[in-house]
Amino acid sequence: HRIFLRELETYVEYPELVGRCFLDQMEDFQIYEKYCQNKPRSESLWRQFSDSVFFQECQRKLDHKLSLDSYLLKPVQRITKYQLLLKEMLKYSKNCEGAEDLQEALTSILGILKAVNDSMHQIAITGYDGNLNELGKLLMQGSFNVWTDHKKGHTKVKDLARFKPMQRHLFLHEKAVLFCKKREENGEGYEKAPSYSYKHSLNMAAVGITENVKGDAKKFEIWYNAREEVYIVQAPTPEVKATWVNEIRKVLT
Repeated sequence: HRIFLRELETYVEYPELVGRCFLDQMEDFQIYEKYCQNKPRSESLWRQFSDSVFFQECQRKLDHKLSLDSYLLKPVQRITKYQLLLKEMLKYSKNCEGAEDLQEALTSILGILKAVNDSMHQIAITGYDGNLNELGKLLMQGSFNVWTDHKKGHTKVKDLARFKPMQRHLFLHEKAVLFCKKREENGEGYEKAPSYSYKHSLNMAAVGITENVKGDAKKFEIWYNAREEVYIVQAPTPEVKATWVNEIRKVLT
């Protein structure tokens, strides 16, 4: 109300220029990531204390039709709405002044949405001993089929591993790639969200990739310590594979 809305209102006559408002405030939009990360905590606190007299009194004084949890959800809904609105505006502002700003604003908001989504998965990692923040920025996360082929170890185990893939959720950071196992949780709201139990990680300083695996356009290899450990990774689509390969290549170079 105090800042962003007022800025938007100055463009009532020139709506195609609102991209500037977004670009001016883009740094402050990062707060949505923090807000969404805290959402599971605020939800669980609300469940514990929703029937307390204090909250009921607040609702009565403010004459709110809905309880506090409905309002706590608003920012999460809003950040997803911004990109839809910007897409619509862009559709009707192709060749006018401000179109470039709108496009840049949309790209930035989509970047924030990706960061929000990635970080919601990251906070669900369990069993990792170190500090995830020390691994650098989280670049990508996603679910894959993974086959392992280690030089060390029992031949029979190695042969078995070739046929049956493991379901793994990979988290690519600037300094390491984490392999986790996804566990579906039973519960309501955010408690229903999956958690990821940490299995192992590879330091990016000792990682190499083979971009094409014969016979499957969705597979690539991540290998470690001069192919001492080889992980054959199958993406859900060739497009997802290409994005990951590009991102890993950027980290390695």
